[in-house]
Amino acid sequence: MNSKNMPIYTIAALGIGGLLTIMTLLNGMAAAGATPLFSSWLAHGVGTVTALILLAAMGRKPKEQRSKPPLWAYLAGLAGAVTVILTSFTVNTPLALSGTIALGLAGQMVFGLGADMVGLFGLKRRLPTSTELISFACIVAGSLIIIFLDKG
Repeated sequence: MNSKNMPIYTIAALGIGGLLTIMTLLNGMAAAGATPLFSSWLAHGVGTVTALILLAAMGRKPKEQRSKPPLWAYLAGLAGAVTVILTSFTVNTPLALSGTIALGLAGQMVFGLGADMVGLFGLKRRLPTSTELISFACIVAGSLIIIFLDKG
């Protein structure tokens, strides 16, 4: 990775985190007015229409030779649908938005560390570094503070 591009990657990652939080909030609001399943259908329906509009606006370009993704890669859509349903539900509980996001981050870290350790989905097997373990402990501690600290 080119270190000259690091600021743009950092800004992009922070922006994605903000968009994920906004998405979670809006999905939760849709679920509060209907159901978490409706919220997932709404999010994915709007996403599909947006993607089709963008594809049409970009025009057709010649396809490059690419290998086909493995069959299990299509599970991302299923994971996305379940994620929207579950976050739409938990945002409307005492966890609220901050608890949902904090625990979601802790869950991502647990899965990521575990996937690295066992080489899941073709990843190179590797043990977590001390920095990753310290980061994970901080994320868990922060999540517990957000959830259990007296809010009022």
